[in-house]
Amino acid sequence: MSSVMLEVSDLTIAFGGLTAVSSMTFNVRDGEVLSLIGPNGAGKTSAFNAITGYLRPVKGSVVFLGRSISGVRPDRIAARGLVRTFQKTSVFATQTAHRNVLTGLHLSSRQRLLPILLGSRFVAKDEARLSEEAHQILDFAGLSKRADEQASTLPYGDQRLLEVAIALSARPKLLLLDEPVSGMNTAEKASFTSIIRKIRDLGITILLVEHDMRTVMEVSDRVICLAQGRIIGDGPPKAIQQSDEVIKAYLGERFERAQA
Repeated sequence: MSSVMLEVSDLTIAFGGLTAVSSMTFNVRDGEVLSLIGPNGAGKTSAFNAITGYLRPVKGSVVFLGRSISGVRPDRIAARGLVRTFQKTSVFATQTAHRNVLTGLHLSSRQRLLPILLGSRFVAKDEARLSEEAHQILDFAGLSKRADEQASTLPYGDQRLLEVAIALSARPKLLLLDEPVSGMNTAEKASFTSIIRKIRDLGITILLVEHDMRTVMEVSDRVICLAQGRIIGDGPPKAIQQSDEVIKAYLGERFERAQA
């Protein structure tokens, strides 16, 4: 039995008089790929925002690796190893792909202000180490040939891969991906699916929010379905596909027939 990496307990999120998430409780196990699915407005991204510190819940708790992260700043949550991407592509548009990943590596940099000002040889050595690591991450993401290209000129699918490369540069233990294949064509989705598997093979746990059911069913160990802010299904992909409540609320009969 895998250990629990993330525990979300009784999480409730409200905007004014509207409850976006109601008493959500679930966990993420070490080494798994867990997907959150559900119709628009079901509370998936709100849950992501609360887990990563961008949104304060009305009640509930979030525990990561045995320590509470409720109320902790997003940057400090990321420094602990819980790193996320966003629905909208978030890269440094005017910088090269290599420079984007270097920026993400700042958490692991050993550089300090005084040695930099004094021109210490250790600073140059650390810069070389980080540069090489950035190239390795780009190669892992299939972007080595794009290293010197400006991020804004990359095809959309490659920009999404670059965003993941930036996230990987923070050395996550748990990686949260928010609708990563949204807007991708079939070939780009297949490439991204391969990257998700490679990330999992590195031992990085993944929590995924995604509407593309083919991607979800191909990569997930477990799927949680939300509807109107509450969990209506939690289990292996096959069980979720066959759940009458999930089919009615989200997947629809057409999906059920397509999978038959």
